[in-house]
Amino acid sequence: MRQRDTLSPGGINAGMRMLRTVTILFGFALLTTTAQAQISLVPPAAIPQPQAQPEPRPAPKAAPKHTPKAAPKPAPKPETKSAPPPVRKSTTTEKPVSPEAAKAAAAAAESNDLDAVLNEPPNVDLVYGAYQRGFYRTAFNLATKRAQEKNDTAAMTMLGELYANGRGVKRNYAKAIEWYKRAADQGDREAMFALAMLKIGGQGGPADREGGAGLLASAAKLGEPKAAYNLALLYVDGQTFPQDFKRAAELLRIAADAGNDDAQYALASFYKEGTGVPKDIDKSVRLLQAAAMAGNIPAEVEYAIALFNGTGTSKNEVAAISLLRKAARQNNPIAQNRLALVLTQGKGVPVDMIEGLKWHLVAKTAGKGDPLLDEALARLTPEDQAKVEAAAKKWLGTK
Repeated sequence: MRQRDTLSPGGINAGMRMLRTVTILFGFALLTTTAQAQISLVPPAAIPQPQAQPEPRPAPKAAPKHTPKAAPKPAPKPETKSAPPPVRKSTTTEKPVSPEAAKAAAAAAESNDLDAVLNEPPNVDLVYGAYQRGFYRTAFNLATKRAQEKNDTAAMTMLGELYANGRGVKRNYAKAIEWYKRAADQGDREAMFALAMLKIGGQGGPADREGGAGLLASAAKLGEPKAAYNLALLYVDGQTFPQDFKRAAELLRIAADAGNDDAQYALASFYKEGTGVPKDIDKSVRLLQAAAMAGNIPAEVEYAIALFNGTGTSKNEVAAISLLRKAARQNNPIAQNRLALVLTQGKGVPVDMIEGLKWHLVAKTAGKGDPLLDEALARLTPEDQAKVEAAAKKWLGTK
């Protein structure tokens, strides 16, 4: 098999392709579809048109009173807090538990956990604490009281979050918009961001890109990194605003400096290609590293390739392969393809044809095949080919 000394992008077209895979998710999370993106070491062309909003995820994030950014991040605990107390066995035939008894048991279980919420230290937000524990109805009740009695904007934003996602109450976009607007009118930047995304996505009414963009701009001015990031994408898109890569880069830098890993990943591509900023490979790789450390899977892949090739950083094949393994196990097909290459060629690791070609077959199911690896698979004995296929099927969960 012909060997490759570097992990190149593998024929993916140049241009601004990365942002083509970074779509605006209308809800409360940032763009997280990049886990399934076509990853390369080149930026993308332009972001696509907005799509229908997927299942929203929690957005409010303010220490300590707002809900933190979701994504990829730990999800809130499920609505079921803890199992009801076990039913004691008796010497007589057991009777089924009535719905009323089950409800009472569940309430008792929540009450026990609610004690922990209410006994939080004085500096901990009770609404936030209840939400983090998955007690959405409790969070709703506490937030309603605070919003009505204290005109608390954080509580209003939380109510918008709960209504928008159907947590603790039935999903109701009209009420979510009402609460978000009340908080936004009083200057709450996270409410502005959430309301903007609902408007752009057309949840609760006709889509309003211009109105949503205005809210994003207001939230970005107040320092909301998610708003700055999504506003940057609108400048890349060039539909709501005239296309302006320099302005997009400025906004991405604001969000990246605030620790937004999607912005770090996007800005890394800008620096690699010199889009809106002077070309700077070193800055590009540093941004990739920061995003990778934050768990951004596409950034992990591209940073791994940079490490493997020694591009913009010291060459470190061991660290690169470790990152590729991590991303491959999270079902990134580019990482699976690159891992297959290094394992079958013994680059930085001992040759492992079975494991390497397993990843090749897995990546191939996602459209990331490689003719060289097909040739390597064909040269295996029938017994080893069967091992490869069995390993791939086990990973894919097929028979």
